[in-house]
Amino acid sequence: MKKNNTEQKRKIDAQKVLVRIMAGILAALMVLGVGGTLLFYLIAM
Repeated sequence: MKKNNTEQKRKIDAQKVLVRIMAGILAALMVLGVGGTLLFYLIAM
């Protein structure tokens, strides 16, 4: 019983880590997109 519980907890921890990594990647892409748009706008002026 205890062994199964720790395995489930490990899976949940791994999922949380993956979700945070994905969120970080998406946030970085958003920042890069906004920065690229601003740079393009300033250069095109």
